[in-house]
Amino acid sequence: MANVKMKGMILSEHNWGDFDKMLTMLTPGVGKISCVAKGARRPKSTLLAGTQMFCFGEYLMYQGTNTYHINSVEPIEVFYNLRTDLDKLKYAVHINKIIQDVTHENQNCYHILQLVLNTLYTISETNKELDLVLRCI
Repeated sequence: MANVKMKGMILSEHNWGDFDKMLTMLTPGVGKISCVAKGARRPKSTLLAGTQMFCFGEYLMYQGTNTYHINSVEPIEVFYNLRTDLDKLKYAVHINKIIQDVTHENQNCYHILQLVLNTLYTISETNKELDLVLRCI
């Protein structure tokens, strides 16, 4: 099994087992994929920050039979301000639901990922009217 390095954003995370996470990730070339992060819920895990919802990073993984398995991650943007403001988080989750509905596996999602990242950055880092930002996508 060869390791693959790709960038992506975490769309959803679910607890799996005692210390693992099952993730849904949006990647530019492969589209929406399912990933397993073994031990990501351990307090000292190197995968802890990079496997949270809305995290955009560069992931080193290998492809299993049905899912990808994450070996390591380098977070690029974690959108911390979304977690500190409930209104911003509400709009980010709404955008996330839209993206999950319109994307599919094995679909080139480069432009969709670019739009989502720009939108989340605008919500997170600026004080623009959130309804206006939501209408623009």
